[in-house]
Parts: sequence; C-alpha cells; structure tokens
Amino acid sequence: MIDLLLEPFAFDFMLRALVVAVAAALVCALLSCWLVLIGWSLMGDAVSHAVLPGVVLAYILGVPFAVGAVVFGLLAVLLIGVVRDTSRIREDAVIGIVFTSLFALGIVLVSVTPSHVDLSHILFGNLLGVSRADVVQVSLLAGAVMAALLVKRRDLTLFAFDPVHAHAVGLSPRLLSALLLCLLALTAVAALQAVGVVLVVAMLIIPGAAAHLLTDSFPRMLLLASGISVAAAVLGLCVSYWADASSGGTVVLAQSVMFALAYLFGPAHGLIPGMLRARRTTAAAL
Repeated sequence: MIDLLLEPFAFDFMLRALVVAVAAALVCALLSCWLVLIGWSLMGDAVSHAVLPGVVLAYILGVPFAVGAVVFGLLAVLLIGVVRDTSRIREDAVIGIVFTSLFALGIVLVSVTPSHVDLSHILFGNLLGVSRADVVQVSLLAGAVMAALLVKRRDLTLFAFDPVHAHAVGLSPRLLSALLLCLLALTAVAALQAVGVVLVVAMLIIPGAAAHLLTDSFPRMLLLASGISVAAAVLGLCVSYWADASSGGTVVLAQSVMFALAYLFGPAHGLIPGMLRARRTTAAAL
C-alpha cells in the first residue's frame, strides 16, 4: 500500500508538484482560519480572481507572473477599500463589482494576447507543469506569509474575534485589516501555481471552514486546517496521477470531501452527532 502511494513521487515533476501543492495548501489553510472567523470568504474570492489581468500583463511585459499578480491583487484590495469608504454601496456589492470587473479584464486580455504559452493554465492551474523556479517562488511567498502570520498571530486573532477590544488595547484594526488583505493577495499568488485562479478561493476557505466544524479552540483550528489541507494536497495528487485527472481539481475535490465528512460527522458541530444529541435530549425530557 505504501509503495502504491509513493510510486507517483518517483518522478521529478511529481515531486515538484508535491512541494508546490503542500506549500500552497499550508499557507492557504492558516490564512483561511482568519478569513472564516472574520467573514471574508467573498474577499478571498475577489482577490484570487482579480489577479488574472496582472498575470497576463506580466506575460506581455516579460516579467515574472508573480509580480503582476501581486500588483493586481493589491490593486483590487485598494479599489474595494476606496469605493467602500467613499460611496453608499455595501461592501459585498463593492467586492462583487471590483472582482468581476478585473476578472473580465483578465479574460479579455487572455483572448486577445498572442501566446505560445497556454494562459488557460492560469485559470485552471498546471500543477504537474511547475518548474524549479516556480517551486522556489511559491516556497518563498508561502514562507513570507507564514512568517508574518506567526509574528502577528495574537494581534490578528484579537482583531478577528473582537476588533473593538483590539482598538481599545492600542491596536489599529485598519492596519491589521490592511495587513491581512496584503497577505491574502500574496497567498492567492502562491496558490495560483497549484490550482489556478478559479479554484484558489476553495483552498482559501474550505480548510478553515472544515476545522471550524471540528473544534472551538483557535490554536487547534489552525492545526486541523493545516492537516486537512496538506492531506488533501497529497491525496489529490495521488488520485490525479492514477486517474489521469486534473491535479488542481482533485486537490480541491479532496478538500471538499474532507469538509463534507466534518460537516456530517464532526464530534463538536457535525450534523449527525448533533441530531443524535437532540434525540437523546428529547427522549430524556419525555
């Protein structure tokens, strides 16, 4: 059984894919815990889709894809903040307007850009085609984001649970919000190499949501989200190898299955244990 699982990773391209998938999965899992608690799922969707035109322009200009992606990710965050603060439009509507507009711009640029490179890989990922340079780039981005989360974890956690208290003890919720959004942009770029623009949002939300169903402790939530995400990355890669299927799609599908299991059977907040507890409570009352 172990030999069967290890067989795919005898190939260099699978080892590179594994490193990128695990690095992206780990950093997305950690950040997803804060996004789920704050309620920024739609923000993750916005930033992950908004990087598309930056990637295409980076290709046109001959600069690394990550440069364009980071610029447009931060631009999306800036636009959302400016429009939200200077108009009467609700934040969810502003997010929808900005990310769909930038995503549409990216699709138009992809369609009119003559290219020997299949830019559709940016949309759907090309995990099995990552180069050594991609491995280094993703590892550096993921390492930088994880280091920032580690250094500021207490401040960010207080901001997630009680921004009013955070302000009362001398922290700036606006600065912490800006920091988290910048880290979100960098994380979206890291995950882009693994699963593409379309599926990045899943990696940014599913691990934290699944862990949230399994525990009420935030430190345990971070560990569980990381474990779920990394396990799904390895399992998804193995399944994609044996089934000859999309690697990014199978990684996200594996995360979805783990979320479904947590939703149905999670001991703390799972549907089935909750129903059983309710029945026992009703029977005892009768």
